[in-house]
Amino acid sequence: MRKVEVFDPALCCPTGVCGPSVDPELTRVATAFFLLENKGFDIKRYNLASEPSKFAENEKITKVLHEKGPDSLPITMLDGEVVIVGGYPTNEQLSEWFDLNLEELKEKKVNNNLNLLGKK
Repeated sequence: MRKVEVFDPALCCPTGVCGPSVDPELTRVATAFFLLENKGFDIKRYNLASEPSKFAENEKITKVLHEKGPDSLPITMLDGEVVIVGGYPTNEQLSEWFDLNLEELKEKKVNNNLNLLGKK
């Protein structure tokens, strides 16, 4: 089974919905990762603010940070190899890596129909 690890910069939350403005890229990544985790795939995110030891323990991550600095974050590893520096994997990449249909990584919209009892 494939393993994906993402090393995030220091974030207050991984979803992108905290703070004064919503980051749609963080929201997309959080949604895709949540869906993949629920399907049982090996996918992890580490936050520099709350899990600095994960960064220090990984020689490949430490090397990238020493060479390119903290602006190189986020860093994505696939099966122990650095594959993306300075960005997150696209849904297309994730679907390819985990052999999924791209539609499986999209958030399902909830129908909040207020006419649930058939009243008009």
